[in-house]
Amino acid sequence: LSVRFGGLSAISEVDMALNAGEILGLIGPNGAGKTTFVNCLSGFQLPSGGQVLLDGVDTTGWDAARFRAAGVSRTFQAVRLFKDMSVLENVEVTAAALGLGRRAARSAACDVLAWLNIEHTANQLARKLPYTDERRVGIARALVMRPSFILLDEPAAGMSEHECGELMRTIAELPQRFGCGVLLIEHNMHLVMNVCQRIHVLDGGKTLATGLPQQVANDPSVLSAYLGDDA
Repeated sequence: LSVRFGGLSAISEVDMALNAGEILGLIGPNGAGKTTFVNCLSGFQLPSGGQVLLDGVDTTGWDAARFRAAGVSRTFQAVRLFKDMSVLENVEVTAAALGLGRRAARSAACDVLAWLNIEHTANQLARKLPYTDERRVGIARALVMRPSFILLDEPAAGMSEHECGELMRTIAELPQRFGCGVLLIEHNMHLVMNVCQRIHVLDGGKTLATGLPQQVANDPSVLSAYLGDDA
């Protein structure tokens, strides 16, 4: 994939594959192009070049709604909750918008909130949630229709070490529980290194390195990108 904004190349010929049942980490310094790339995979950004294939089907021209209906869900760095609706209603309305009836949507919402251990927040207004619980509700909305692929954009942002540990266990269980592939965009390297089977590193919109977590962690080019030329 390539993405250009005028004369600026945000993504330059990046090639990546995400398999069903896999957790793939997408990392890189700030401004590396991670969110732009994920936007292309979910219909929020039209690539300037290249293709996004979903189970071999060319998705060129698909909007975000079509990606979601086809089983590709995502979270956002800025959680977009309906502030004056309850947590349960926030998750329920997502399922209803994707085609479930009211009763089935509520049942699916209750199930995913329970699995994420946040069912106690079901009747709270979203605007009263602490920031970290907002992020969990964002994950619940992404999971409520049991997607084939889920794209998590910095889910651990703002979380404490204990909360990150809980999130790590949740992410690790996603492929088995929901049968989905997981793309994890994250700056928390402890989280990435402990849950991802493979890691793809971007820098300046280009692929810097790919491989197993330990390979990437010891790659001199990756260390230089994160820590400077003296790394």
